[in-house]
Amino acid sequence: MKRVALLAAGLLVVSVWAGMVSVGPAHAQQVSPPQEYIPPPQKAEEQRTPREMEELRADLMMARKRYSEAMAAYQEILKKEPKNAVLLNKIGIAYHQQMKLGEAKRFYDRAIRQDKLYAPAHNNLGTVHYNRKKYGSAIKAYKKAIEIRNDNATVHSNLGYAYFAQKKYEEAFLCFHRALVLDPGVFEQRGGGAGSLLQDRSVEDRRLFFFFLAKAFASQNNAERTAFYLKKALDEGYNLAVVAKDPAFVSVVNDPQVQDVLRAAGVAPPIIPPPGS
Repeated sequence: MKRVALLAAGLLVVSVWAGMVSVGPAHAQQVSPPQEYIPPPQKAEEQRTPREMEELRADLMMARKRYSEAMAAYQEILKKEPKNAVLLNKIGIAYHQQMKLGEAKRFYDRAIRQDKLYAPAHNNLGTVHYNRKKYGSAIKAYKKAIEIRNDNATVHSNLGYAYFAQKKYEEAFLCFHRALVLDPGVFEQRGGGAGSLLQDRSVEDRRLFFFFLAKAFASQNNAERTAFYLKKALDEGYNLAVVAKDPAFVSVVNDPQVQDVLRAAGVAPPIIPPPGS
């Protein structure tokens, strides 16, 4: 019965390694657990080898936040596969979830030594640096992950946050824009993907941060999310008068939702003729 229950659980869509962190209080850069990691789909039961079942059991322990047990299970597999970068990365994540950043870093470094082209370990190493407010080192790690693999929205988002922490706002905007191109739901999701962690999402200047998210969504012609984040920026005290002058908002400024927010801010919404009119 235990084996049947385990296999059934393994077939569910499981959000693994939880630790959701929303944008934190103003002027607070909290050292928080990384956000949850959603693993790739598991193989069907009949296709799994005993070795794969062993790793699946450890993954399910992680999903249940039984980090010490999961680490012990991964370590048993690691004894037979000491150069397995994926396992080393998973052990690093288990330590990371417990905020044992030194141990997490040690395992991410080991994963990178075994496979220099394993992008998730570079990204996760960046999250350690970010939590320690070593933003330059975080940016270097994220850039390396992107150099290896350019299609992970999580990593572009993480890089944007690191630039934002350094007050390099235009660089941050470009990263947020790229993240949205790859995954329009990246700023609403709880997880990373393929072993890559979302870092702590606390920011110091919430007003400006929400404005930049609104701008990034405007660049994607997403009026609904633009209005949502403009409202958040307004609630934090941001002066939305700049929206009328910023060309990034041209495609959405006529939308009723956006205009409602601008009116609430006391800004006369500009009426921009549709293209070709």
